Amino acid sequence: GITPDLMCLGKGISGGYLPLAATLATEEVFEAFLAPYEEFRTFFHGHTYTGNALACAIGLASLGLFEEERTLERLAPKVARLRERLGADVAPLPHVGDVRQQGVMVGIELVQERASRAPYPPAARIGQQVVRAARARGVVLRPLGSTIVLMPPLAIAPAELEQLVDVTRDAIVEATGR
Repeated sequence: GITPDLMCLGKGISGGYLPLAATLATEEVFEAFLAPYEEFRTFFHGHTYTGNALACAIGLASLGLFEEERTLERLAPKVARLRERLGADVAPLPHVGDVRQQGVMVGIELVQERASRAPYPPAARIGQQVVRAARARGVVLRPLGSTIVLMPPLAIAPAELEQLVDVTRDAIVEATGR
């Protein structure tokens, strides 16, 4: 595995309630910058969304909920079920060229024809068509060109996960005509 020395992160720290970001460092990097103020060895960094007291309080509360509800411990069955459902119900569709999954993050590549993997022309706006069909069914998806992105919250309920896959499949079928 790869372990980064520095990592910048944000988005989900506050559960999406307020913008918040952080820079994480290994102990070795941290120690290299640890000195009295007068030595000026501070690690000068910052994010636009760093240090807001309210956002930090929400971030701590969000992390507390993760621990209390054992969100990460309860994630593996959801990831497996998502993989199973995508493999059975989405990947076989004739206009799905590839399904990529990392945890609960998914990219579904739409193609005109599976065998040749011929891409949809940008003017077809196939991703937008799928998104509109999903919204009509009460689910918000994100298109990146002709790739549909699923990124549900880690705390998604099993029934909501099933609905997400059902709606994604139905929206792809509607937008592609089969």
